[in-house]
Amino acid sequence: MTQFNVGIIGFGTVGTGTVRCLMQNGDLIADRTGIRPVVTRIADMDTTRDRGIKLPDGVLTNDVNAVLGGSDVDVVVELVGGTTIAKDFILRALANGKPVVTANKALLAHHGAEIFAAAQRAGVDVYYEASVAGGIPIIKTLREGLVANRIVEIVGILNGTCNYILTRMEKESLDFGTVLAAAQAAGYAEANPSLDVDGIDTAHKASVLASLAYGEWFGTAPIYVEGIRSVTLQDIQYAAHLGYRIKLLAIIKEEDSKVQMRVHPTLIPDRSLLGNVNGVFNAVWVRGDTVGDTMYYGRGAGRDATGSAVVADIMDVARNVTCGARQRVPAFRSHHGYASIMPVSEVRIRYYIRLQASDKPGVLAAVSGILAKAGISIASVTQKETAQESVPVVILTHAALEANMQMALKEMSQLGEIVEPPVLFRIEDLP
Repeated sequence: MTQFNVGIIGFGTVGTGTVRCLMQNGDLIADRTGIRPVVTRIADMDTTRDRGIKLPDGVLTNDVNAVLGGSDVDVVVELVGGTTIAKDFILRALANGKPVVTANKALLAHHGAEIFAAAQRAGVDVYYEASVAGGIPIIKTLREGLVANRIVEIVGILNGTCNYILTRMEKESLDFGTVLAAAQAAGYAEANPSLDVDGIDTAHKASVLASLAYGEWFGTAPIYVEGIRSVTLQDIQYAAHLGYRIKLLAIIKEEDSKVQMRVHPTLIPDRSLLGNVNGVFNAVWVRGDTVGDTMYYGRGAGRDATGSAVVADIMDVARNVTCGARQRVPAFRSHHGYASIMPVSEVRIRYYIRLQASDKPGVLAAVSGILAKAGISIASVTQKETAQESVPVVILTHAALEANMQMALKEMSQLGEIVEPPVLFRIEDLP
């Protein structure tokens, strides 16, 4: 039996889940692989807090160099997060010839190219399964399982906090603020929730998936990002009436030799597979030109799910090192297939528009005229009677150019009969 020594930087939530998994299932892993992973060093600023795990003496230290340069460490696992000190730790580990496992999607989204170039120079591995969708093996799927496919489209629910909020809003008829506060109290949302609810976390993950699918490390700058703060209970209820649910989606697709990368709240059919992913769960739907449609579902965050993915990466590295096959699966390989990005203004898609309009004759005619002038065809109009002086009007359109829709929306907002800013969401008719 070969022993493989693991050094971990960061003993927070994910670090604890990783160590727990290694200690709890170490015998099983050894039986399955012939390699026994052993945690020899853990570096963390806090060496006194009780994590509920009994470690051998000398394993836990506040000296990060014991991990980065230790002769008793075969792989460095970076779990501190962020894009500053974590980057330094990874680059130092690679320079020391040590393979790296990380769960750091923000770091990869912003500095992936630099990190992968350093790994290539050092001739060592970088694995990062836990950076996207927690326990769902979507990175391995794209790098290995679907290597025979040209990826046509990826659509994912990649943030459990947002999915939890939208699910509770729908199921319990609650507004955004109420559910956000409950999510923060339950530990599903941070005190400052911007990273999640403003779509930033999802954009980081979308960048990683898009880069793997299309062979160019894109970063986050080309991604169009909207969060879920604009989603109201009223819109969720109208969407349900029309046969849709609202989800925060990462949408990545190839079209006309260009790549679309978008993150925004989206109406999807309530009978679709993604439409039935609820609570804190994540899911990724991938269409390959050979395999067709595939779907991956599971817990996208949390101590144990993410720890499971980290341990899977550790064992991939262990197999490579033990067999003398470093960089058997390159961390990232550029193939420059679709380096051109499609601006969101060029996207053609269907739309949901909600207007609060004065209850007067001719308003719908004026709105229809604006849409027609922009080359936008109406699929349906819903208007419910109220006793108020203004009424909500919901319009679904056929596919239209985003630039034309934004122009029409601006013109509609200038109509005196439209008493509130128009609300717009995009529609994806998923299988």
